[in-house]
Order: sequence, then C-alpha cells, then structure tokens
Amino acid sequence: MSRTIEKSLVISMGVVLRRTPGVTRWAKWSWKAVDVIPGAGPANWTVLRDEDGITDFHAGTYPMELHATDVESVRKSLMMRPPSVFVVLDKETSVDNAHGIDVHIVTASADLAGDYTDSAEVIVEPVAMPDILVGAIREFCDAHYKETPFKKRKRDRQRVDLVEDGKGDARIRQTADVYRSPAALKPKAGS
Repeated sequence: MSRTIEKSLVISMGVVLRRTPGVTRWAKWSWKAVDVIPGAGPANWTVLRDEDGITDFHAGTYPMELHATDVESVRKSLMMRPPSVFVVLDKETSVDNAHGIDVHIVTASADLAGDYTDSAEVIVEPVAMPDILVGAIREFCDAHYKETPFKKRKRDRQRVDLVEDGKGDARIRQTADVYRSPAALKPKAGS
C-alpha cells in the first residue's frame, strides 16, 4: 500500500533567538537565530536561558510551508553542511515589539532565503535542521522531485554581425542623412 503525500506541507516551527550585548555604541543588542523547534507550541518571547548577559528567547512559533513546486530549492537546503532552514528577521524599523526585532518568515527554501538577502532591512540566518525535520523534509522532497532533462538550446541562424551601428531602425525609411549632426538642424542666424 503506497502512501500519498500532499502537494504542500506546513510545519509549525518555534524560533529561538539569542540576544547578546552589541559591540558598538550604535547597536545596544546583537541578535542571531540559533535554533528551531519543530512542532513547538505557541510562545511570545519566552526566556529559555539568561546567563552572563546572553539571553535565549523562544520568540514565537511560525508556519514553515513546503510546496511541491519548490522541491528543487528545498533540496539545496538539505545538501548544505549541515542541512539548514532559514530564519528571516525584521529589523527595528518595521517591528512593533519591545525587542526591536521580529521573525518575518521561516523557510526551507534556499532560493527564497536568497531573495531576502538583497534587502538591508532584514537579517537572514541559516539554522541547522534537527534530525527529525531532515527526515520529514527529505521524504517530502523524494515524493515530489522530478528530474528535468537538460535541453540544449539551438542557436538561431540569424546573422547579427550585419547590423550597422548608427543607422537607426532599419524598418523606418529615412530620406535624409542619418549621420548629420544635431547642430545642422538648427536655423542659421541671419537667415
């Protein structure tokens, strides 16, 4: 009896953020995502550990969505050493809590996480996947991965070396000298 796997999977992920004292006078705190807890219950900045000025918070529990169409990107995350999920953190400007940072998204898609790295408004942190999560994600990927054969593109036979620069659009008929300077178009003084 074969087991069918849905086209999408949602896993609730608890996110553990570590707050350490900042190293410059402009940043009071430094934040880093250090762990994820698959299947975690609800939390709202629950303190897990507080030693020597370093505090670990269970910042909250967020849905991590896997889609059959993103399997190629998720497989990249599984091939990382160690296999990783990505936590995208919003910085101070768009956050409405006392900590000045919040979790925007948790994803196993390496491509989606890479898209967020283009912004200076967010921090993207790779976090090692727990073994139980690696197994579940690998099973999902194996069920939905389809090898796409490489297709070599054929060159078109159009000759591009025959185009003369500066002649303008070949589709527009021109009766005048296309090489004339714009100064030649100005009316002469005294004429």
